[in-house]
Amino acid sequence: MTSSLPLLDSSDPRLNLTVKNRIRNVFVTQTEEVRQKKEENINHIPVITENSSRVLESGVNTLQKTLVLKKQAELNEVDRQLSLKRQEFKSCVEALAQRRSDLEVKHQQTKERTMRFEKFVAENEARRRRAQKKYEVARDENMIKQREIEDLKEQLKWLKARQQDLKDIMMKYKIYEDYLKKTLDYLPSTYLDSGSKTSVMPIIWRHETLSITYQELLQRLVHLEEEVQQGQRDLHNMKQEHSFNKLMSMKELSQLQAELETLKEKNKQAEVNLLAERGLSRQKVEEVGTLLMVIKNLAEQCYIAKYGPLEDMEILTMMDMVKECLLDKADTERRARRLMESGSATTSRTGLTGRGERGSTKSIVSKARLKSPSTARTKSETMR
Repeated sequence: MTSSLPLLDSSDPRLNLTVKNRIRNVFVTQTEEVRQKKEENINHIPVITENSSRVLESGVNTLQKTLVLKKQAELNEVDRQLSLKRQEFKSCVEALAQRRSDLEVKHQQTKERTMRFEKFVAENEARRRRAQKKYEVARDENMIKQREIEDLKEQLKWLKARQQDLKDIMMKYKIYEDYLKKTLDYLPSTYLDSGSKTSVMPIIWRHETLSITYQELLQRLVHLEEEVQQGQRDLHNMKQEHSFNKLMSMKELSQLQAELETLKEKNKQAEVNLLAERGLSRQKVEEVGTLLMVIKNLAEQCYIAKYGPLEDMEILTMMDMVKECLLDKADTERRARRLMESGSATTSRTGLTGRGERGSTKSIVSKARLKSPSTARTKSETMR
């Protein structure tokens, strides 16, 4: 019934009870002294200054239905505020979840970037080392070739200087050659036959020999120049071929180094797996060895002759023997306890009837106690 009633708004001015002070509106027709004497017998009406809700709650004649409506309105307001708070809390939780997922994604991206950067730095360092090694090798080879080129230049320079010296010598003795030729032209034809044994002929022969030698030297010089030029061309070709081979070797070396690094990584992973397997197998072997030692120690303590010699006994047989021994000792302990309980019950029923019965009971109890500690001691040693 209460749910069908309309909701009351506390801000409605109609629900506020206002009582005015009627004393201020009284028309004065008497003096102050007469009015004060008459006011002594007047019953004053109290002025209500409390809130309307307080008046409704404390009023004697207030209806129960009005209070229920008021409480229902307050409850609806609280429910509305609670729903708003829940919606706000839910939106905050969703925002926090979204922010957490974004942070996780950013963290993963940062981690991947860091890994890629570290890999990039490692690759650059490897490339730098390879390039430095290649540079050192190329520098040594260039120094060797440079020394060879300098040696060839020195030889060429010496040959050119030698050629120039020979040319100067020829120019120096050219006038003598011309003089001798002119002299021969002016001499009679019979002079050479009659004076063949004179000192002029050896000079002429010497000149001819020197002339032939000069021609041969010129030809040799030309041939050497051609060889030097051919050597320079061959050197240039060898440099180009060497640079090409060097580039190919560097490419192959980089590939081989990449394969080597891959194989090293695989070997490291295999070593880690092998060490892990060895550690597990070693742990298993240690556990099995410890278990076998414990079983053998228990078999030595619980030896039973019917199972045969201990040296030839198998592990399962030892375990059966230990089990039988433990069961036997447990049965003995159980019997001793029963005997002690029966002895104590007999003592409580009969009381102190005689010194002979007391002595027999004490002997039985002492025997049971002697058996019980020995049984407990054996059990503790077995558990060890």
